Amino acid sequence: MINVTKTYLGDIGKFKTYIEGIYARGWLTNHGPLVTELEDRLKDYLGVKHIILTNNGTLALQVAYRALNLSGSAVTTPFSFVATSSSLQWEGIRPIFADIDASTWNISPDHIESRIEPDTSAIVGTHVFGNPCAVERIEEIARRRNLKVVYDGAHAFAVRHAGQSVLNWGDVSTLSFHATKLFHTVEGGAIITNDDEIAKRAYLLCNFGIADVDKIDGIGINAKLNEFSAAMGLCVLDDIENILEERAEIAYRYTSRLENYLDLQQAEANSQLNHSYYPVGLRDEQQLLRVRAALNNRDINPRRYFYPSLDTLEYLQPQIPQTESRALSERVLCLPIYPGLQRADQDKVINTIIDECSFSNAHYQSPALAQVI
Repeated sequence: MINVTKTYLGDIGKFKTYIEGIYARGWLTNHGPLVTELEDRLKDYLGVKHIILTNNGTLALQVAYRALNLSGSAVTTPFSFVATSSSLQWEGIRPIFADIDASTWNISPDHIESRIEPDTSAIVGTHVFGNPCAVERIEEIARRRNLKVVYDGAHAFAVRHAGQSVLNWGDVSTLSFHATKLFHTVEGGAIITNDDEIAKRAYLLCNFGIADVDKIDGIGINAKLNEFSAAMGLCVLDDIENILEERAEIAYRYTSRLENYLDLQQAEANSQLNHSYYPVGLRDEQQLLRVRAALNNRDINPRRYFYPSLDTLEYLQPQIPQTESRALSERVLCLPIYPGLQRADQDKVINTIIDECSFSNAHYQSPALAQVI
């Protein structure tokens, strides 16, 4: 089976060496030397000031909301993984959805301002499939309306915008290091900020609020990354440039062969993407289901992202229907992309889609057609 992704495991010899060190030290968690090393290397590689490693990306979001003292409501995107909004609801912050831009698939600044309510404390955007939000416009709205900005950057590892890491925008950005991500620690995540005080609060929140052995400085939770996960992260980070390069080559090949048959996400201007996913837009849900079935019949397993649109979830009601997000969620499919995906398997994916779409697309041209690379 050719799956939508395949976990990159790195060099097993390096990993064993790290594990042997853990066994020798007997230091498995509580900010051990491998976690410290990974934090330092990631700060340098990503070009960010503070990075606090967590044991998953959802907790990274929850801690970020706490570190910023958010309350009331937050304007966010309905086209994202469920954790973006469920983490808000979990923390007692009411998600208010603003619709997306039909081309970039990110939360639309044109819709954000009209959704701000008297109790709104933040804007929470997602860099969807690693494509940066319109960060400059969002920053201007937030500054004028005195709101905090959090970016769910689960897909945005190594993404750059305007010459620097996209993670430098907003008050806080978060990452997911789940095994499906292009950089991973098996399970894990991170909180990124350039604010010293926010970083200090986030660090305490991740460690039960424990300031030192004899002092607890407020409420906290256990969100720390362990040494075994950090060992995997260090191994993957050693190979990150090859990972990014191979993904870019696959994405380029997909685009060159498929851009006349499918809608592709339009990259935000002045951005360098990481090709963490390869999403395509079919004409409608019926065509998506036919294409998916044709791929499945050839042992290819694409995935629907993000379906359903989050403004339809029962536990988040009432919501105003977000029409662009609902329409897009019904027709987006992510194709297999990962290091080691063979050229023959890429051709299998490409040719299956072309065969299925050729006839039905003969007289169809989407106004949203754009090149993702």
